[in-house]
Amino acid sequence: AIIVYRLPWTWKCSKLLMKFIHAGLNTIAMILAIVSMVAVFDYHNAKNIPNMYSLHSWIGLTALILYSLQLVLGFAVFLLPFAPVYLRAFLMPIHVYSGLTIFATVIATALMGITEKLIFSLRNPAYSASPPEATLVNCLGLLLVVFGSLVLWMASRPHWKRPLEENTKVLRPTGGTPEGTEVESTMTNRSNADKSDLRINTEAARKQNLKLDEAGQRSTM
Repeated sequence: AIIVYRLPWTWKCSKLLMKFIHAGLNTIAMILAIVSMVAVFDYHNAKNIPNMYSLHSWIGLTALILYSLQLVLGFAVFLLPFAPVYLRAFLMPIHVYSGLTIFATVIATALMGITEKLIFSLRNPAYSASPPEATLVNCLGLLLVVFGSLVLWMASRPHWKRPLEENTKVLRPTGGTPEGTEVESTMTNRSNADKSDLRINTEAARKQNLKLDEAGQRSTM
């Protein structure tokens, strides 16, 4: 969802379509996060394990709450056509920064979670003995770090930023006039029409002057 605006082959699509894709992916992630949270509490209650005692659980629940607020505010301000332009411009940097912060927090939560699981689950051999399970999960943690770093790098590169609508030729995938180009087309047609009218008026004035000159010459003769 973060890099959906950063992919060059999506710049030809309308920005409204990319907004729906961005919101849809975030909604799916939110649903999966809620299902996972419910599953964790059910498992803890079934096994008589205390809830919300570890740093992993604190940061995870905080990330879920912030993510839900981010999703609701994103829908209300940027997707629905009710928020004024100045409010969107003011909240956009905050929206981007908070999204990247929540993403980094989720990566950290996952790393703490898999480490905690290994410490509690690996008894014989222990985690410190580096059994194959520990090596596999450690490699998974490294892949999570690489994945998070790549996403944050792509999101922070200025040349990967989606160009402004007026600086690109935007093509809607379903055909029709893309967002932001209808006004430009209307202004171009109006300008061409004005130039055509000016040429017609100039030509008519020139012919009128010729007729007056001819009439003056005949009157003199």
